[in-house]
Amino acid sequence: MKYDPKATANGVAITAGTIYIVCRVGVAFFPDLLMTITQLWFHGLELARVSGWNLSLGSFVLGLISLLIVAWLVGYFFANSYNYFVKK
Repeated sequence: MKYDPKATANGVAITAGTIYIVCRVGVAFFPDLLMTITQLWFHGLELARVSGWNLSLGSFVLGLISLLIVAWLVGYFFANSYNYFVKK
């Protein structure tokens, strides 16, 4: 089975973007819960000093765009790498 690099990249970017949006909405409505989850995911790192949220539209858009770009590149690289190793 081969992956189409552009289709894989698009799928990874859409998935990451959707998770980003859901997380952003979660932060808006449940900031304490999301801070607890974040702390658990980062191996108990004490986040109390950086617990302020920046929920501006500008930070949301910039974060989403940069995430989509990185996710697309990861998906594209993954598909090409996978296809390379499948050939061997």
